[in-house]
Amino acid sequence: MLQEYDLAQSQLEQIEHEVHLILERIPYAQRLLEIRGVNATSLAGILGEAGDLSGYTHGNALLRHAGLNLAEASSGKWRGTMALSKRGCPRLRHFLYLMTMCMVMTNPDVRALHHHNVEGKKLKRMKSIMKLCGKVARMLVGLAKSGEVYDSAKVFPQAA
Repeated sequence: MLQEYDLAQSQLEQIEHEVHLILERIPYAQRLLEIRGVNATSLAGILGEAGDLSGYTHGNALLRHAGLNLAEASSGKWRGTMALSKRGCPRLRHFLYLMTMCMVMTNPDVRALHHHNVEGKKLKRMKSIMKLCGKVARMLVGLAKSGEVYDSAKVFPQAA
């Protein structure tokens, strides 16, 4: 049993090392990895599913690709409720969610914004997380396009 664990651990370390080597070849990946809460696995998953982030016109295009844009189910006579469209790549949605959750746990700016959404604006926790997913997606695309270094005062001005 211990040998199986050691084998699995060494294989996991080898895969993580290869992911880091691949991310080193992407020009903006190192700047994104410097952000607190962004890890190599989730960034590699997002880049693998979405492709080059600097090619998106806006962060909302990434959200549409993930299926995290709002859609309304309505008819000519009645108006439905707004909900996530979920017409996109489910793995990209998953990686954006994981990255956002990791940032809420480790990044004080994102945690403060989540706390403000839940306590101040009285949003439900999951609605706040989905709102933060949008913010994270727009931040990733913006930083990839501009080539700037992450500045929490620019990205999260109300938290600073």
